[in-house]
Amino acid sequence: MTASTAAARPRLARRRRSARPVRRVLIALVTLLLVVIEVYPLFWLFSSSLKTQNEFLQGDPFALPASPDWGNYADAIVGANFLHYVLNSLIATVPSLLLVIVLGTAAGFALEVLVFRGRGAILLVFLAGIMIPGQMILLPLFAAYYQTGLTGTLWPLIITYTATGLPLTVFMMATFFRAVPREVFEASTIDGAGMLRSFALVGVPMVRNGVFTVALVQFFFIWNDLLVAITFTNSSELGTIQVGLLNFSGQYGSTAYGPLLAAISLNVGGLLIIYLALNQRIMRGLAAGSVKG
Repeated sequence: MTASTAAARPRLARRRRSARPVRRVLIALVTLLLVVIEVYPLFWLFSSSLKTQNEFLQGDPFALPASPDWGNYADAIVGANFLHYVLNSLIATVPSLLLVIVLGTAAGFALEVLVFRGRGAILLVFLAGIMIPGQMILLPLFAAYYQTGLTGTLWPLIITYTATGLPLTVFMMATFFRAVPREVFEASTIDGAGMLRSFALVGVPMVRNGVFTVALVQFFFIWNDLLVAITFTNSSELGTIQVGLLNFSGQYGSTAYGPLLAAISLNVGGLLIIYLALNQRIMRGLAAGSVKG
């Protein structure tokens, strides 16, 4: 080591120490900017839901409401049948989600844990299903539902959500099961457990965080869907919450902005509460799925 190199090291260490406060300030500013970008739209949505119709038409769209009009929420819940649309969404979402999770988890277990000929090809078929745009299958599905007499019910939504949600669910659950050591299933087999018991009592508990993660992802996909719902619901009585948000009209067909934003606030607030409640499970599930053991 030369004398010049030894003298340069303290100067380099001092430069690094002096750069740390600047780096921390930059990180704090970027974090603050991201928080503002995420929080301000929610604040604007809630504050705008308390405005009157005249404030929307004549006032500044970014100004705070002069006098909060809580009646917008009453108009959204009672006058616009918000709860009816929520009920339809639940009727379409809950069975679809249960079918997607049960069938997808079982298929992921079979394709990743069980050993049989052709499982790789079957997994590729499910992966191909992810690449098919949903818009391509709407017209054939509508014709099939019409011919089978399922139109006029919520069954087309349940069947379509289940079919379109399975490919991604199978792929993700196979990834989660891949992270489980094979010795665990071998030990359960030696102890006398059959395939179903190994799946239900060993496999599913070990990937439960992954199940919560996939379930929440699929729940958001199904709940926020508009294209499938508006295609297969032929009356306002069958409309889901996303379809119902299109029907917030006032006198002479004008948009009732206050009740509309109040309904959107209720919808977004409910989804945000669900996400915050399950946030830690999602993080653990994503971490578990990233391990390829």
